[in-house]
Amino acid sequence: MRLDDLGPSDNVRDQRGMSFGGGGGGGFGGGGLGLILSLVGSRFGIVGILVVLAGAWFMGALGGGGGSQRAVSPQGQQGRSAAQACSVDAASAFSCRVLASTEQTWGQVFSRQGSQYVAPTLVFYAGRGQSGCGAAQSAMGPFYCPSDNGVYLDTDFFNELQQRFGAAGDFAQAYVIAHEVGHHVQTITGISDKVRAAQQQGSEADSNALQVKMELQADCYAGVWAGLNRNRLEPGDVEEGMRAAQAIGDDTLQKAAGRRPVPESFTHGTSAQRQAWLRRGLETADPGQCDTFAANARA
Repeated sequence: MRLDDLGPSDNVRDQRGMSFGGGGGGGFGGGGLGLILSLVGSRFGIVGILVVLAGAWFMGALGGGGGSQRAVSPQGQQGRSAAQACSVDAASAFSCRVLASTEQTWGQVFSRQGSQYVAPTLVFYAGRGQSGCGAAQSAMGPFYCPSDNGVYLDTDFFNELQQRFGAAGDFAQAYVIAHEVGHHVQTITGISDKVRAAQQQGSEADSNALQVKMELQADCYAGVWAGLNRNRLEPGDVEEGMRAAQAIGDDTLQKAAGRRPVPESFTHGTSAQRQAWLRRGLETADPGQCDTFAANARA
């Protein structure tokens, strides 16, 4: 994907090289990884298999909560500037350009609708960090926290995406970030609040089903971003995205863990669903075509 002509976004924070003090149950506010995941609620998907193995499938809450950690910079430093954060390595530079592209694209979409787009903040961390939803850990995968409008990313995830899941390529990496930005769009348009309210009224299975619709819509929004930037796509980019979507479907992840797929436990959708909604966004380049909540919605 050609983004070299774009300057990096300056809406970036960097927690790499920072340590985190304070208690809160080992950094999870007393509730463990399952609690933090439920507060985050909106992630790229690979972490789903970790939650299965932990026996913590309920991911209904989309609101904040936060742990009780405090960030401590080494040698009393206050962390890198946005420009410094974006120049740490190639993965950081690319991620910052992807964010800049999403800012331009969604800014134009919102402007055409007569409103203003308020962009999320990209927060880099390494291994462990802190979000408005609580502790951030690499095992959670990339995620969006609605409490602070932050997209949290440990760029080592890109290596895992390639080596463990066979989803290599720069567009696969861009899809990761664009998906989380899609969750931000859901938050600022009020979709997330409506889903959260509905989840609190239903069963665990109902809550999971609504979460699937949330994730598939974020996939579609990622596709819309790419579709509106089709002139930047290179040969093989779409295939990279489809391989990534296939690799992180709930059914594929459960099978890889030696488990029989249990649809009632799905929180992100099957591989086929994720591919279909990503493709729908790509082909239509229209966020209005991403209504996964419509009755009998099909990509």
